[in-house]
Amino acid sequence: MRILITNDDGVLAPGLAVLTREVAQWIGRCPQGETREALVVAPHRNYSGMSSAVGDVFDHPTVHYKRHVISGAELIPVYALEAPPALCVIVGAVGSFNFQPDLVLSGINAGANVGRSLLHSGTVGAILTGAQLGLSGLAVSVQWGEDVHFDAAGVLAIEVLEELFRAPSRTLLNLNVPNLNLHQLKGVRRGRVSTAGIVKAAGPLAGGEPLGDEGELPLRLGAASPELGDVTDEDADEDGALLAAGYAALTPLRGPHEETDTAFDGVLHAALAAIDRHISSI
Repeated sequence: MRILITNDDGVLAPGLAVLTREVAQWIGRCPQGETREALVVAPHRNYSGMSSAVGDVFDHPTVHYKRHVISGAELIPVYALEAPPALCVIVGAVGSFNFQPDLVLSGINAGANVGRSLLHSGTVGAILTGAQLGLSGLAVSVQWGEDVHFDAAGVLAIEVLEELFRAPSRTLLNLNVPNLNLHQLKGVRRGRVSTAGIVKAAGPLAGGEPLGDEGELPLRLGAASPELGDVTDEDADEDGALLAAGYAALTPLRGPHEETDTAFDGVLHAALAAIDRHISSI
């Protein structure tokens, strides 16, 4: 069992350190005859909100790296890359460090990744990228607060690991944990992805002023990330509402894939025919 650990908050983030130490303890409990290994490949700085972006690798076809050490997990190699989380996963998974992972473990993110914010999250983008390489993945986030309690999220993440190893390849789970101590947690539930988004509205300008040629559009931020905000419009089993009620939310995800539903065949065939007619008329 080989785990590639990454995050989007950067290699020095406390959530990554907590998660890596939990994995180190899990490795230390390895039964006789079983192999457990881990490698950390994380961004050198904060890349929050980068989704699955890899950057302009054509203009910059090299990636600078630097070795680090995480206290309490000294036996796990740690590399910081000048790259976003998705590229860290690719570089870490294709043999650059003589390591072939079975699973991508991403986090612990400081701030919930619920609702439509999943699309923009670098934490989630890392496991979506891993799935394109055939790897299963677990994204772990904890609700934002003045003092973020990463420990409970770390413990819950380790409990999920072995189930993921037994699951089919490309199995993806998103774990969001309230900002509570483990003994304060009410439990864990399957969470549905809510409609909460990072940005609820943009503009107009204060006072109804007309738009000029250049200026600033104020953004009204939603309840998705990093702060949970108002979730009163969510159903009780949606991810944000579960966090607000004191439950951890575990949500299965599916990455980009070809749409094979035959309901789309009519649209596709009509589009192909339109393109063919255009080409034939040239």
